[in-house]
Amino acid sequence: MMDDIQLIQTIERYLEGKMLPEEKAFFELQRKNVPEIDQMVVEHNMFIHQMEDFAANQKLKHQLQEIHNKFLQEGFIGDGTQELTAKTKLIYLWNKYRRVTAIAAVVGGAMALMISGLIAFFAPANKQAIQQLGQEVERLKQGQRYQGNKINEVVSKMPKDAEVRGGGSGFLIDGKGYIVTNAHILKGASFANVYNDGKEYKTKIVYVDAAKDLAVLKIDDKDFIPVKSLPYSIVKHSVELGEEIFTLGYPRSEIVYNVGYISAKTGYAGDTLSCQIQMSANPGNSGGPLLNKHGEVVGVISTKERQADGVTFAITSKYIYKLIDDVKKADTAYQRIKLPTYSSIKSTDRVNQIKKIEDCVFLIKAYN
Repeated sequence: MMDDIQLIQTIERYLEGKMLPEEKAFFELQRKNVPEIDQMVVEHNMFIHQMEDFAANQKLKHQLQEIHNKFLQEGFIGDGTQELTAKTKLIYLWNKYRRVTAIAAVVGGAMALMISGLIAFFAPANKQAIQQLGQEVERLKQGQRYQGNKINEVVSKMPKDAEVRGGGSGFLIDGKGYIVTNAHILKGASFANVYNDGKEYKTKIVYVDAAKDLAVLKIDDKDFIPVKSLPYSIVKHSVELGEEIFTLGYPRSEIVYNVGYISAKTGYAGDTLSCQIQMSANPGNSGGPLLNKHGEVVGVISTKERQADGVTFAITSKYIYKLIDDVKKADTAYQRIKLPTYSSIKSTDRVNQIKKIEDCVFLIKAYN
């Protein structure tokens, strides 16, 4: 018990910036290596902010009550049993308390905004607490220029009047050109193009499951060469706490690698569709594959928490299997989709794993 108390005190000193540089460096190393400690830091930081918001709310309520009581004593307002009888008295009181009334109005407005914010923060079903990680539309409209082995801005395969609706990442789940991504990336879109290694490919939207936030695209382009064998597998088993993971995606105009670990087996507010990752993520990471050290896809990056740095969520990979089952039931034309079940890179070092995987990860731009 004493150890837990000392750990909490240490976390508070860390969050308040009271540690010496050497002590801080040691603690951050512990935080990186011990997922339980890192999770306690995140949760304690959120708890402190919640308590500060609650205290501010109580203080505002107390101030408003004092102003109300003062107005009542001075006769500026009634208690429900009497009325102001003299117009001159009202004018006098208005002139006398005009400044106080203005302050009360400002305080009252601030209180209303704070209460609304607290309700929004604590409501478990509130989507404002998490942020979808699709690319920002304005950034996509500006065009993304690649150099060298990067994507050059290509417009030849897009209709001239096409309007960008969203974007993000996606990855092959079948070498014949089937790509999985997030449904929110395609919201309001009628088609999407995908990009990889300086090439652009037209696709068609095969299936969208908004509830699971997953979607399937099919590359429908004569320039695409089917991949004989995908290097990674897609697994059905659950993730493990502390398991190291990595991802590849397009939060910028070139593919980006990121690494982290599983910090909870469920997602935001206990959502069983997702798992929680300790890893930074940015708009554009949505739809990217989440892989373990064996080169197995264990999830699809989808959202991050607004109130805590580095808390990201991924839809677990077993739902990719359920998604494909639904696709096959909806249209018999897709019966031949076959998900990869063997990872040929499980014994390969990380650098070479990335080299194999990055050819299968795409930048997605959705249009209508």
